[in-house]
Amino acid sequence: MPILQYKCKNCGKQFEELVKKYDEPVKCPDCGTLAERSYSGEMFSATGKQQKKCSGNCKTCRGC
Repeated sequence: MPILQYKCKNCGKQFEELVKKYDEPVKCPDCGTLAERSYSGEMFSATGKQQKKCSGNCKTCRGC
């Protein structure tokens, strides 16, 4: 289960959430609006090595 970064469209709050699947809908803990995935910060592969080309967007990725 990954910990992913999110940003609320409504109030702008940035937070992390433990989810079962990467595409699971997540609500903002402050206002309850559906939040969007935030693709910022460092990305790592399954081996723990930092990826230089990974955007963090698994839907468009060709694999790390």
